[in-house]
Formats: sequence, structure tokens, C-alpha cells
Amino acid sequence: MAGSADRLLVKVTALDRPRLVALILSALAGTAAGLLLPGALAAAVDAVVAGRPSLPEVSWLIVLGVTEIAVGLIGGILTARMTAYATAWLRRQLTDRCLALGTRSAFADGDAISRLTGDCTGAGLVASVVVQLGSTTLISGGSIVLLALMDWRLAFVFLGSIPFGLMLARTHLKNTADDVLTYQEVSGELAARMVDAVAGLRTIAASGTADREAERVLRPLPKLSLAGRGMWRTQARMVWRSGLLLPAVELAVLAAAGFGVMEGRLTVGQVLAALGYVALGMGLITQIPLLTTLSRARSCARRINEVLDSPVPEPGDLGVVPGMGTLELRGVTVEGALREVDLIVRGGRFTAVVGRSGSGKSALVNVLGGLLTPDEGTAVLDGRPLEKLRPYELRAVVGFAFERPALLGATIGDAVGYGSWAGEAAVRGACRSAQVDDLIVRLPDGYRTPLAETPLSGGEAQRIGLARAIAHAPRVLILDDATASLDTVTEAAVEAAIEATLPGRTRVVVTHRAATASRADTVVWLDGGRVRAVGPHGQLWGDPAYQAVFTEGEQ
Repeated sequence: MAGSADRLLVKVTALDRPRLVALILSALAGTAAGLLLPGALAAAVDAVVAGRPSLPEVSWLIVLGVTEIAVGLIGGILTARMTAYATAWLRRQLTDRCLALGTRSAFADGDAISRLTGDCTGAGLVASVVVQLGSTTLISGGSIVLLALMDWRLAFVFLGSIPFGLMLARTHLKNTADDVLTYQEVSGELAARMVDAVAGLRTIAASGTADREAERVLRPLPKLSLAGRGMWRTQARMVWRSGLLLPAVELAVLAAAGFGVMEGRLTVGQVLAALGYVALGMGLITQIPLLTTLSRARSCARRINEVLDSPVPEPGDLGVVPGMGTLELRGVTVEGALREVDLIVRGGRFTAVVGRSGSGKSALVNVLGGLLTPDEGTAVLDGRPLEKLRPYELRAVVGFAFERPALLGATIGDAVGYGSWAGEAAVRGACRSAQVDDLIVRLPDGYRTPLAETPLSGGEAQRIGLARAIAHAPRVLILDDATASLDTVTEAAVEAAIEATLPGRTRVVVTHRAATASRADTVVWLDGGRVRAVGPHGQLWGDPAYQAVFTEGEQ
């Protein structure tokens, strides 16, 4: 995993080659200016002390200073642009893979959000961090060479500190890596729990379990705190050790330079230059926090790769054949939801799916509609396995509406027509069938009202989601508790309108209402992930266990 993460970082670094080259060139210019600055300072000071005209030396000193400032500004702009580009690219790759994984994704919503936001940003910084580390290494090496050219004794004294600096850097990087990765992982877990809690706010408030839910969400916090404290302790050790190392080296070099002045080998200006070279040479030590950033970028890349390396099923290449919309499940098993389910849903019929909470109803209809690929077994539409059909053709003939639909688009009209070729007339017809047209036409701009400015109740959002499914005019319409927020009268009116708008279509409806099941041609009764019975509602009603399915929410 570490190898693939490093390969991803190399790819990210090379994404924007023109800016990368410009950043490297600006860093080299800054490195050259930084290395020349102490020598220019020495020449200017010696000229002033000797009483010689110092204008050329001072002018050169000013040019180098201005160059270093300008290069720093240019580098900052390039870094921001490259980081933004790399982050956007990573988010696109991650989003595409999450969408391709679909309902089979092993990553919780909050964890995926954490990877899309924090991890992509952390990995996107890698190019600037690498360039900064390379520049710092060149400055450190160059300063040692210039120090040796001035007086080899000074370079010898300075080199005595190198082993201590390398040991400090190695220890810091080693101690930080595990804490950084743990911090990222626990942050993702916290985000996942928080998203779950926000999605269930009304349920939490109604059940009076806010304190217990808060405890559940914050349960990983001690582990996060432990990792955070570990990083800060490592950082603190690095800061005080490097803080002691730099003045100690400067003092040793200054003492050696003092002997050089007394012996006439060095001038006052060269002593100042020597101190400047020591500060530059120790830059690699003072920039150790960059190693923490690099370690974080690697852990971020590792978490991103966990998603990118997740296998995506190969899309089918067969077309949809004409048919009535007959669905069949053969030995279907979904881990934790369904077990060895065999089922035939007759085309053109109204089929209700009922069962207690957790019996596998949503998993069943997701498999029937091709949103979920079973771990074992096969789902078939009009004689062809769903996994072998071209995705865009499958989505054209199977429509879904959900209990909590995600409405997408700029306007209400866009939300209803989303994902289909439906025109304005078809959109309005679908809304009339879903009993929501009266609501929309009363909005300030009707169907052109911005979705973000339209407050919707749960029932209204459900009806718009239902209208979206109807607008597709699918061969098979699957409603996963999509009318749960409607009253029984409105629900019956919606069903009648759908029957009139889409006659002869297959309808599969997950419901908790006996009245809805009674209007269905066939009822599929699920119990513990298995099909307990299939038949008309009136025939099943004689079983007290079947009756208990509809009284579960009332108990």
C-alpha cells in the first residue's frame, strides 16, 4: 500500500508540469540568491569598515534581497495554484471511484467525505513540499561548500553537527508516521459517525437519546486525542532539540571564526558571512516540520488509494431486450441482508414487498433494480442478467424512488427531469401524477424556482422524487418506501395516477401499510432475509405473523 501511495504522489507531483518547472526554477533562483546573500553582506561590511566606496557592494546586496523576496512571492502563487489543481484532480478521481462503487462501497459517507476533503488537500501539497525540501537541501549543501571555501576549519566544525541533525530528523519522521496515519483514520471515523447522527436528527430527538448518541459519536475521541498528543509531543521534542542545536553550532563556528580573525585569516564581514552560512546550513533541521507534512501527505495518499484500489465490477455490454419487465432472482445472497432468495416478479404487475424492519426489503429491491450486485446468485430482467446489461440502458428501463430522495439540479424542474430526457411537458405530467404540481405552480417562479430556495417537507420531497422516477417512463418502477410520508388518501391517488400514466408497467413497492399491500397484485413477505411467502394480501392476511408486520410500528 505504501508503494502505491508513493506512486500516486509521484503522479500528483507531475500533474502540472509547466508550473512545476516554474516552481523549481523559482526555487533555484531563491536558492542562489540565498547562498550569495551572506557573501554580499560580508563584502559590504568589509568595504564600510575599510572606508572604501561601498555603493557597488550595497547595490548588489539590495538586488539579492529584492530577488529573494520576489522569488518567494512567485513561489507562493505557484504553490497555491499547483495545490489547488492537484487537490481538484484527486477529488475528481476519488468521486468517480466512489460513484462507480455505488451501493457496494465499503466506505461510510462521513469517511468518504473526510477523504474527499482533508486527505485530498493533504496529498495535493506534495509537489510544493518536495520542492521546498529539495531547495532546503541545496541551500544546506551549498552553504557548507561556501563555508569550506572561506575557511575549511569552519566547515569542519560545522560538519560535526550533521550526525546530530540527521538523527533528529530520522527520529522525528519515524515517530510521526504512525500517529499521523492514526489521526487521519480516526478523523474519518468521527466524520462518518457525525454524518449518520445528522441524518437521523429527528429520530434522535423523538427518541430522547441525544446524550447516548453524542457518546457514540465521540467514542473514538480518546484515540484521536492520543494520536494528536503523540504528534505534538514529537513536534515539541523536535522544536526544543533543534532550538538548542542551532545556537550551539553557531557558538562553535563563531569561536572558530574568532580565532581566524585573530590570526588574520578572516575579516569581520566574513565572520558575519560564516554565521549566515551556518544558519542556512541548519535550514534542513529547522525545516523538519516539512517532513511531518510529507508524512501526512503519504498517509493521505494511502487512504485515497484504499478507495482507488477498490475493485469496480466490469460494466455489462449487452443491450436490454424487449419485454414486460419480468424480474427474477436466482439463489441471491447479500451478506447481512438476504439469504438464498429465489423470486419471480411478473411483468406488468403491481408487487408489494413487506416485512419487519431489518428483514432485507431495501436490499431486495436494490438487487431487483440493479443498484446492488449480490454476493451470490443472479438477478435477471426479461431473461438477461442485470450485471451483463449496459448500465445506461438498464437505468433507462428501471426507475427508482426512495424514502429520502436526494434532489439534484438548479431548479425544481431540473430536479424532476434529472437523469432523463424528459421535456417540460413530461416533467409537468410526472408532477401531476405524483400530486405535486399544485405545490410547484404556487412557487414564485414555478418550475424555474431555484431548488436551494425551495423549502420542502418530507412528503413534498418524496413526491418530487417520485415525479422524477415517473418522468423516466421506465419499464420497471421501484418505490422503496417512497410514499411513506404521504397520507393514505394521497398515496392511493398517486398509485391511481401512476397506473394511468404508466399503464402496464411493472411496479415493485416497499411498504409498511396494509392498505397498500391490499391493492397489490402480489405481496412478497420477507422475514430474516428470506422470502417467507408470496401471494395475494387477502390470502396472507390469515397468518397472525403476517398481520404483525403491519402493526410493528404501532407497538
